[in-house]
Amino acid sequence: MSAAVRIVFCAPGVRPEPWIRELADRLPDAEIFAWSNDQQRAADYAVVWTPPDGFFATQTKLKALFNLGAGVDGLMQVASLTPELPVIRLEDAGMASLMAEYVCQAAIRHARELDAVEADTRTGLWKPRKPTDRADYPVGVMGLGTLGARVAKALSLFDFPVSGWARSAKALAGILCYAGPNELDEFLRSTRILVCVLPLTLDTENILNRENLNKLLPNAYLINVARGGHLVDDDLLVLLDTGRMAGATLDVFREEPLPASHRFWRHPNIVLTPHCSALTQRDKTLAQIAQKIEALERGEPVAGVVQRERGY
Repeated sequence: MSAAVRIVFCAPGVRPEPWIRELADRLPDAEIFAWSNDQQRAADYAVVWTPPDGFFATQTKLKALFNLGAGVDGLMQVASLTPELPVIRLEDAGMASLMAEYVCQAAIRHARELDAVEADTRTGLWKPRKPTDRADYPVGVMGLGTLGARVAKALSLFDFPVSGWARSAKALAGILCYAGPNELDEFLRSTRILVCVLPLTLDTENILNRENLNKLLPNAYLINVARGGHLVDDDLLVLLDTGRMAGATLDVFREEPLPASHRFWRHPNIVLTPHCSALTQRDKTLAQIAQKIEALERGEPVAGVVQRERGY
């Protein structure tokens, strides 16, 4: 690769030195530097996470932009991001196995009533629970991209009946797949544990609303590992408080960190985690980015290019 290739790193709140050092190990001929508003060096490629609006005003010669995550909804909202600039999202980079692990433990914990068992033991109560039948807990996975497909397959290994729903038709061995708005109702009505792994777009924002959640089987359970913008918070609370739904495990929220005043903190049937279901793994992420930069420099196409009209 030409020594003239320049790469800028911009991720406010993230210490840039380890990222730059490890990327330089993989691309020794490249010039890699951290972005600074008062040091405006032009780059060929950018590696970013939630860059400030002013970033793109200083980087007008970029060939491509690499996002440090699978979700690009936040990046798409930066007003100065030009529509001509190719945006490339992460594909897995170690996140799929972590997310599958997280979702499986949440589904198993609910199906085996382990929250209730823990509550009993904390009070000194010895109360074994009767075995549950996995057939009574059909799981529906919303979103069947790289992450969602891995989640669906992992759940099936624990003998959950698993179905999936996506924007367009998918085919996964052992998974009953639904597609498009016309098949959403049928998907929801056959689901007791609903897992959201959708990208956040104009079409999917607020999709976890009272109308859709009401279509789930009785005593339904929600696991949201996608984005907080998918869920209408008050709708979930009403369905939990009225007993229509049994509970939820939530890893993502409209405002993060979740405000101390939010009712989610105090609800007995909600399990909260701090957006940690699938954290970016630096070594695997940078290996993927380095390989794609080398491919682009050779004039080769790369996977993961965001289709702006879809939003992912």
